Amino acid sequence: MSDQGEVLIALLNNKQDFSIVRDQNWYRIPVSSAHKWLKNRWPPQYIAFYQTKIFGSEAYSISYYTKVLNVRKVYRQELFPNEMPNRKSNRQYYQLILNPLQKLPKPILSRRRRRIVFIPTTWYKFIHASEINDLYDESPLEDRLWAEFKRHGISAERQEFVKVDKQNYALDFAVYCTEAKIDIETDGDSYHVKKTAEDNCRNNALAAAGWKVLRFTTQQVQEQMESYCIRNITEAINHAGGVDEGKMVARKIDLKTKGTYQLSLFDDL
Repeated sequence: MSDQGEVLIALLNNKQDFSIVRDQNWYRIPVSSAHKWLKNRWPPQYIAFYQTKIFGSEAYSISYYTKVLNVRKVYRQELFPNEMPNRKSNRQYYQLILNPLQKLPKPILSRRRRRIVFIPTTWYKFIHASEINDLYDESPLEDRLWAEFKRHGISAERQEFVKVDKQNYALDFAVYCTEAKIDIETDGDSYHVKKTAEDNCRNNALAAAGWKVLRFTTQQVQEQMESYCIRNITEAINHAGGVDEGKMVARKIDLKTKGTYQLSLFDDL
């Protein structure tokens, strides 16, 4: 396989679409969405499905995947010829022709039951993932920091989208604490060459909405991970009351013991 377009995680939020995938072996993606979200990682060789709350015991998880056999561009009226004409009838879609569904031996879970759009990822990450955040394949810097988060039991959400004053912002990592929310950004070198007014507006908007923004450079992530990055992140988490995991008591991070005050989300119960 190539590194691009190996596996696409797509959303299933109704049972009719699941029936189409299971019984008719195809799935549709609006052409505009593919161009917006997937860009150079299109078309996928495999597709897996993240199911929402309507699916009961399989909700907020990935349980099914399959191989993509072909992709064709069609109009909605071609996909649903018996549907009454409406404003969507002339919308263009990519129709992915699929092999029969296969079920994963163990589902890939979303621990915070988050909503996603698409996650393009690699086959290696897909077959080794235990939770949604393991799938993201945005940058080596993010992967390095995520590996350290897991090693230290720091619960975070990758590529979290938040809306502030009708504006959507993509956060590299979101850590939800009892007294604040922390946005952690792993900025490549290009960010520090020219910091724009838009970046300042982003930081100010997030700060006004209760977010504390931490930014780390390439050099800091590569050379000062433990001494600077993790130390500052854990101090920010503890100052914000600890990670809020929906339990009676928030969890603070203790680097001295290489552990935490409470059981980590990444530990098996």
